[in-house]
Amino acid sequence: MTLDAILKKKGPIRTIGVLGMGYVGIPAAALFADVPQYERVYGFQRDSPSSGYKIAMLNRGESPLQGVEPGLEELLLKVTAAQKFVCTSDFSRIAELDAVTLSIQTPFLNKEDLLPDFSALFDGIKNVGRYLQPGMLVVLESTITPGTTIGIARELLEKESGLKAGVDFALAHAPERVMVGRLLRNIREHDRIVGGIDDVSTQRATELYFPVLTMGKIIPMSATAAEVTKTAENTFRDLQIAAINELALYCEAMGINVYDVRNGIDSLKGEGITRAMLWPGAGVGGHCLTKDTYHLERGVQQLGNGTLDYPANEPSLYVLARHINDFMPTHMFRLTKDAMQRAGVPLKGAKVALLGWAFLSNSDDTRNTPAEPYRDLLVQEGAIVSVHDPYVADYPGVPFVPFVEEALQDADAIVIFTGHHQYHTLNPLVLKQLSGRKHPVIIDGRNMIDPDVYIKNGFIYKGIGRGDRNGHTIVE
Repeated sequence: MTLDAILKKKGPIRTIGVLGMGYVGIPAAALFADVPQYERVYGFQRDSPSSGYKIAMLNRGESPLQGVEPGLEELLLKVTAAQKFVCTSDFSRIAELDAVTLSIQTPFLNKEDLLPDFSALFDGIKNVGRYLQPGMLVVLESTITPGTTIGIARELLEKESGLKAGVDFALAHAPERVMVGRLLRNIREHDRIVGGIDDVSTQRATELYFPVLTMGKIIPMSATAAEVTKTAENTFRDLQIAAINELALYCEAMGINVYDVRNGIDSLKGEGITRAMLWPGAGVGGHCLTKDTYHLERGVQQLGNGTLDYPANEPSLYVLARHINDFMPTHMFRLTKDAMQRAGVPLKGAKVALLGWAFLSNSDDTRNTPAEPYRDLLVQEGAIVSVHDPYVADYPGVPFVPFVEEALQDADAIVIFTGHHQYHTLNPLVLKQLSGRKHPVIIDGRNMIDPDVYIKNGFIYKGIGRGDRNGHTIVE
């Protein structure tokens, strides 16, 4: 019997499992559970010391995500009350399902050697394979190196199950395309890339995602093309950020305001013209942009088989962009050190108030936060760093203060690293009073404050891309 015949006999998708209860898996499971024709959705979460707490929270309809996620907790309450969503650590329930999706992180062990850490994803795939039944659909949502779906993922599923992909079960890649802070909206409204290992798998995955979409449409393609689409779209965004970050560095060196330049460039519109200008900043963090370039690079090395035609001895444009964005926390450190020298205060023993630890504004997401390498540089210089973040209460090896006033008290330097809404309302007079310094330093990594107001009040200011103000006269 062909896979198409097996699926027709099995009928429509009714029960779904989601492996990985994180920023992608939780909203995806809740949205699946809200679809009338889907009878039950299971969220699978290991009952581990670090994350097992999520099981009870989710079964109470509570979100373990601490940032602002409009509508998520309300939706969780709705689907748990209706008994359409259940979180469990019992992976044997996979055998009861029609479709399973995997949303598990895929970081890199070694970026220089392009070695991804697929251990958690492979464990998840093996768990699915052990309970895989004929007619099931397996979808990888994790961002993966091109070639993974038709390669090692397929091999692991077939080895564990004794079944054959494309013959006994359907297999596809449908990458997530979400941003923390708007998870539900992104899943509903963004177009969904769906790439099966064959046409039947693509169609079955399309059936899974179509009921969830409110504005977005399905874009079908091959599994490998879907993998490249995901890694490339994040690589391009990283490239755009690197372009404006480099321009900001240029503008600082030339003594001009990068935001004036940006506004000028961005004004050229119409007749198909767009410059897609993003914003400079203190650094790029998160799980996706910091690694997806390397997935793309590894993919072309593995699948290209040495056939890539590229300028000899030239570095990858994409990897160079990654290095520029990785450099920005170091640049923030240099701005801080220069400003402290202007204030006549050595970094050793100085108190620095670091405002913002999450990599994204109004979020609790600290994955690969650029604030960490910045703080490390300060600590290496002997500075005392007081970290505040309204959404983050703890982080391994980093103490936090619960109130921003505590961070600012007696601070020689105040550094805005994350664009949280709370930091928009900072008052220079209050900051100066709390610091107790005649010329406190303030470093703006996200263009959050008006430098002239702070300079007028005696602050020593430096900001990303603000060459027009970074050398200002100190007001006595």
